[in-house]
Amino acid sequence: MKEDYIESLPEDHDKDPFLISKYFHDIEKKAARDLVLDGGVRLDGRRMDEIRPIWSEVNYLPTAHGSAIFTRGETQSLTTVTLGTKLDEQMIDSAMISGYNKFILHYNFPGFSTGEVRPNRGPGRREVGHGNLAHRALKKVLPSVEENPYTVRVVSDILESNGSSSMATVCAGSLALMDAGIKIKAPVSGIAMGMISDPATGKYAILSDILGDEDHLGDMDFKVTGTEDGITACQMDIKIDGLSYEVLSKALAQAKAGRLHILGEIKKTLAAPRENLKPNAPRLVSFKIDKEFIGAVIGPGGKVIQEIQKMTKTTIVIEEVENAGVVSIYAADEASVKAAEKWVKGIVAVPEEGEVYDGKVKSITSFGAFVEFMPGKEGLLHISEIKWERLENMDGVLEAGEEIKVKLIGTDKKSGKYRLSRKVLLPRPERQAKD
Repeated sequence: MKEDYIESLPEDHDKDPFLISKYFHDIEKKAARDLVLDGGVRLDGRRMDEIRPIWSEVNYLPTAHGSAIFTRGETQSLTTVTLGTKLDEQMIDSAMISGYNKFILHYNFPGFSTGEVRPNRGPGRREVGHGNLAHRALKKVLPSVEENPYTVRVVSDILESNGSSSMATVCAGSLALMDAGIKIKAPVSGIAMGMISDPATGKYAILSDILGDEDHLGDMDFKVTGTEDGITACQMDIKIDGLSYEVLSKALAQAKAGRLHILGEIKKTLAAPRENLKPNAPRLVSFKIDKEFIGAVIGPGGKVIQEIQKMTKTTIVIEEVENAGVVSIYAADEASVKAAEKWVKGIVAVPEEGEVYDGKVKSITSFGAFVEFMPGKEGLLHISEIKWERLENMDGVLEAGEEIKVKLIGTDKKSGKYRLSRKVLLPRPERQAKD
């Protein structure tokens, strides 16, 4: 088209490339705007409120903790979700804010998505802005830390772009989170709205799901994200002096209709979060312990917690929160998590007099045996409490490492040592019973 314009110019015309591009762009912009305002026709022939065809799929990358691909027209996002531990949190250390972030979203916009040939370098202003918008949109529906103690990382790779890729990231991110089994409050969809207006005539048109060219040629780029119940984030780029209440209210109403349509298409693929995590996702349990037991779980020089992690093949993180200890245990499988959880809870558990425990003989003495009846807690099983029959010595009675059942019968008030009995769990001989 531009070549035809150049050929139409007279032979003796000064064909300055810069001026030709400038005037051709102005003519093209006016023609496209007049087509919308006077003819009611968009560049691709759609109606003002028409959304381009949508296709989506979840579990697109089976080895990821969660994944989804979302396509709207010529815009496509492949998004993955990775679940991490407390140790994977993002550290924030800026001039005004210091802390940790458990929800991370990366937005990648490679050159090939728009047909360009350029190297992939660090994120620019565009990538940061679009990623931040998608982050705000999805963060509102995430479950609380108590419901979801995982660190969640969402990565959106834009494979093709003609129209809002940040809104495609929101839609794909919502599907990927649900595919990962994250119990989000509700699915989120997003739409990019545009406006073309003529101040001279007062005419204006609100466009739904704008193309890249419509964004460039129009007067407004208005992005809205939200659930069925309301808006979670919005962003506006405006090139004119202002908007009237009438125009803004119409844009929001048209955006809501578009969002709900896209949300309906998303739900056709996956309507709610999966009940369970993927088999290859890490397992996690988090619980509170009394502050005074933190040292006992860690042990001298970290000896105890290191042994637990080594024996159960888990990662354990303990932090002090509101005068209590929060223990988070992570592992590749649920059995390992439960084994570590049982071990830790055994350390912090308070022995109860009269309770029966599975004990392990730790050492033998002339006056009895020391038995570990709870993790890290030993008691004396006196020679007189082993059997109903009188024992002269400990030869051949018990062996170190032997597992036996014992009952906690008391605690020495002065030393705090535990007294155990085995004989009370054995049937009493008839002769002694008659006595």
